[in-house]
Order: sequence, then C-alpha cells, then structure tokens
Amino acid sequence: MSIPSRTALIDHLVRTRIAGDVATPRENNLDHYRKLANGDRHYWFGLEFGDRWTDEQDVLAVMAERCGVSDDLGHRTGQDTIDPELTVAALDRMAAVLRKAAAGRQRVLFATGHPGGLLDVHRATAAALRAAGCEIVVIPDGLTADEGYVFQFAEVAVFERGATLWHTHSPAPMAAILDGLAREGRPLPDLVVADHGWAGCAAQRGLDAVGYADSNDPALFLAEAEGTLQVAVPLDDHVLSPRFYDPLTAYLLAAAGLAAQA
Repeated sequence: MSIPSRTALIDHLVRTRIAGDVATPRENNLDHYRKLANGDRHYWFGLEFGDRWTDEQDVLAVMAERCGVSDDLGHRTGQDTIDPELTVAALDRMAAVLRKAAAGRQRVLFATGHPGGLLDVHRATAAALRAAGCEIVVIPDGLTADEGYVFQFAEVAVFERGATLWHTHSPAPMAAILDGLAREGRPLPDLVVADHGWAGCAAQRGLDAVGYADSNDPALFLAEAEGTLQVAVPLDDHVLSPRFYDPLTAYLLAAAGLAAQA
C-alpha cells in the first residue's frame, strides 16, 4: 500500500467523508449521547459507567474534545463533523500501541462489529503483526451469542447469523470469546484491537484494548477519557467503499513500524 503523508491522509479523510463533514447527522449523534446518559446499555458497549455520565452535555463535551463534533449546545440538527486532525492523532497513538505489541511479540485479538466497513482494516493490521512475530489469537470453536455465531474470518472475529456477517454493537460476542478462552485454559489476549462492543467488553474486563468509533458511538471515547480504553480513533465506520480506508491503514502501519510487514 502507498503510504500517505499526514497532510495527504487528512485530505483523503475529508474527501471520502471518513472525517470532516460526515454522513451521520447531528440529531443522530445527540440522540445517542442522550440515550447513553439515560442509562440505555445498548449504547454503553459493554462498559460500566455507573452514574458518571448522566448529563448529556458532559457526554457532548467529551465528544467535542476527542471526536471533533460541534460543541454548540444550540446546534441540534443538520451537519456534524469529525475532526480529521483528531483522527490522525489517534492513529498515531494506536500506532504506538501496535509498535509495543510487535516489540513484545504479544498475543493480539482482532474483532469487528462493522464487517462492511472495517474488516479489511483489521485484517491488514493482523497480518502485519503476525509477520512481525505476534500471535494472532485463534478463538475457540462453537461460540454463540445473541442468537448467532462468533467465528473468525481473515483472522478477525465477527458475528454471523443466517450465513451473513452482521453489524453489531453488542458486547456479548467478545464476552463469549473471552469466556471460551478461559474455559479452555488458554491465556487471554495481551491486546485487543476492535470496535463497538467488542472493544468495550475487552476494556471493561481489564484487557489492553484500542478501537475505532463513529461520532454517534460515544462509549469508547468516554472509556478513553476515563483510562479504561487505551485509544479510540474517531472516524465514520461505514463509508461508501471499504477501499477508502486503505490509506488510513497504510498510514497506521507505517507509523507503527509495520509497513514492511503489510
């Protein structure tokens, strides 16, 4: 993959709407922030927030700081944004975690609740870490969750139902993996690279975890703010083509010192 400069990547993120003026509308963002603050666990992604985030405005403040959405309380509908500078800064932080994993030849687990968008980002990262000497965790066979199956495709754990890969925010598939590893007496991952409830569940259980998150998915950003999750990368997690993420992946792997492994 061709490795973009920081400036070129920012231009690409804005042009493809991975960041900048994203497709997720402001009203959807605010609705999710409100539901998280009201205790709707669907939006907690397997994390435990207690009564720490019961004010929608506090959630919005974190999202403005870490994702780049508008901090204007009066802006209720229409366009919202992800700051591409924050996206690239978070990729740099994630790259530092990946570099450490490669240096330590860590056991790494990859998982995605957004197979239509992020599967290949995770696959390429897993392949690069494996080439660098890491063990990519193989999940147990026969795992089930949420009336479906949990299995691996291209070294990435995914959720399947009805012979179709599903988009899911649920933490249950990751819980099934971690519980399954424990039942088999196998070590847990040193690092989890994921998104949605897969990342939230791993972080809540005390594992080192990094993840990708959209502007309407505040839980991982709150977890990063609290120190539960190591890194949350802000981006639109399902743009028009999964190929649009290729420059982002190339930048991430180069920053992690893994470009030669990709």
